[in-house]
Amino acid sequence: MITLAFEFSTDLRTVAVLRDGVVLSEAEHARSRHTPVFELVSRALEQAGVDRASVGTLVVGLGPGSYTGVRIAISAVQGWGLARECRVVGVSSFAALARRVPAGESVWIAADAQRDEFAVAPASDGKLTGPTTLVPLAELRSWIASGRKVVGPEVVARLGAATECEWFPRASDLGRIASESTDSIAPELLAPVYLREAAFVKAGPVREVPDLVRNTPEKGR
Repeated sequence: MITLAFEFSTDLRTVAVLRDGVVLSEAEHARSRHTPVFELVSRALEQAGVDRASVGTLVVGLGPGSYTGVRIAISAVQGWGLARECRVVGVSSFAALARRVPAGESVWIAADAQRDEFAVAPASDGKLTGPTTLVPLAELRSWIASGRKVVGPEVVARLGAATECEWFPRASDLGRIASESTDSIAPELLAPVYLREAAFVKAGPVREVPDLVRNTPEKGR
């Protein structure tokens, strides 16, 4: 079974191709406002030596992370999944990071959630061990100062963590996770990981503008 995985939740955006859980290729694009989605797909498929028709599973990282990046990845998977009969899997981007935690070691995975907060989750032995919550930036810095190991994207610049703690989730790890389970979801039901309540202002009632009403041509004329 050929798997195509998308991970766009950080500045390092990757697309990977796997066969039965074995990584065949991984294309990446870093630090740019523009994400060349289908160029990444074409490059990954070409490097793997497989064609689009061979893809049987689509995997996407759901965040937490980049608001725009996660939605771009979901849109790509939804379009592909609706056009072709493929198994579709959504995976937490933090679960991909957790796979890198060595046996016997525990860390806190963190990603910038804006508003001076970070999305944070505990992980050990290659797996997440608790829920993802929001932690203030200042508090997370105090964790690092007290000796807790905090890993993830942007932890060096934003938190002052050691450079070896800057980890980025990768599509190859998403693909491995999907290959180890039988989970699937309808493409249209894919949704990003949200940690805050959606807030919006409802539009007011429609207003008539006198000048526009007066100058509107009468029907039949």
